[in-house]
Amino acid sequence: MSFSSFGLSEPILRAIEESGYTKPTPIQLKAIPAVLSGKDVMAAAQTGTGKTAGFTLPLLQHLAGGPKVKGNHIRALVLMPTRELAVQVEQSVATYGKHLSLKSGVVYGGVKINPQMMKLRGGVDLLVATPGRLLDLSSRNAVKFSQLETLVLDEADRMLDMGFIDDIRKILALLPKKRQNLLFSATFSDDIRKLTDGLLKSPLQIEVNPRNSAAKSVKQWVYEVDKSKKSALLSHLVRNNSWEQVLVFTRTKKGADQLVQHLKSDNLSAVAIHGDKSQGVRTRVLSAFKANKVRILVATDIAARGLDINELPHVINFDLPKVPEDYIHRIGRTGRAGSQGEGISLVSADEVKLLSAIETLIRQTLVREVETGFIPTHNVPLTRQMKVRPKKPKKPKQRR
Repeated sequence: MSFSSFGLSEPILRAIEESGYTKPTPIQLKAIPAVLSGKDVMAAAQTGTGKTAGFTLPLLQHLAGGPKVKGNHIRALVLMPTRELAVQVEQSVATYGKHLSLKSGVVYGGVKINPQMMKLRGGVDLLVATPGRLLDLSSRNAVKFSQLETLVLDEADRMLDMGFIDDIRKILALLPKKRQNLLFSATFSDDIRKLTDGLLKSPLQIEVNPRNSAAKSVKQWVYEVDKSKKSALLSHLVRNNSWEQVLVFTRTKKGADQLVQHLKSDNLSAVAIHGDKSQGVRTRVLSAFKANKVRILVATDIAARGLDINELPHVINFDLPKVPEDYIHRIGRTGRAGSQGEGISLVSADEVKLLSAIETLIRQTLVREVETGFIPTHNVPLTRQMKVRPKKPKKPKQRR
């Protein structure tokens, strides 16, 4: 089946062809007709399967045939949890809509608000936004919603995890009652399903992969290693396997910075990206990594949903995430759009329970590997280590 079978306009089909795409992915096959129908849609698909185009293409088709947008108004709104992801979705909109006479824009926090207000003055057909900045703009009357026709909540589960539920409710209260609602996510938690009860009206439900499953295009395995040896093992893996582009996840910002310092001292080029970095720094760091000017990018989970790197080959969990679902989002940075990838976890004895929770969620036992040439600090499985209890010291014998 080709994109032309959906009835998309010639300018959109031309942009798709120029982007190098020839046939729709499974989520696109189901989502595009559903969105074009005008009904509410609730779609679940793994990260990297093309769900952005699944709502972007039909939205552009719909907007191209509609009325002209008024000043400070918007006709379609896409809400995203992070700045990086918002930027990348807007880039997709611009790519697929480049032959259309439509205006798109993106707004997010961490940068000056005045340029964004100026952008909205002339009206924007499709706006991609993070919740907090959108509310700021609304409070200044810089954005108005009376022309809004479609609302998209993308990565909705992540927005709830990041505490955006109150902001989302405030935004929903500002929107026209009559509109199309689209909810896209890699996973659907029970909280998400509760949210949809009041948001979506008889939605078309789409699920192209088992709930909370990891992408089949990603080969996954585990290295059991002492916590103090993780940094050394990471350096060994990168150098011994000649990996040139590696995304590494740590649990904390401090841990990310410390790991970067270790890698640099080991003559490996590395940079960190996390919440303490300014938007300008984050943008430059990400651009350098995408351009292969930096070998290793160390990130916290703020980047788990906001990175879209073509054919990224390796994702390393230096620390396992505390929330099992975040594991899926992390390894979802590789193996995207049909390419193959590797998701590798370095697991120490204090992370055994976290690993068990992940394996329960994805319904599979991850392969344990031993790296040839690297001498581990233990010779027994971590699960056995956890059961070993230190012996109580013997009381010294008393002399009579």
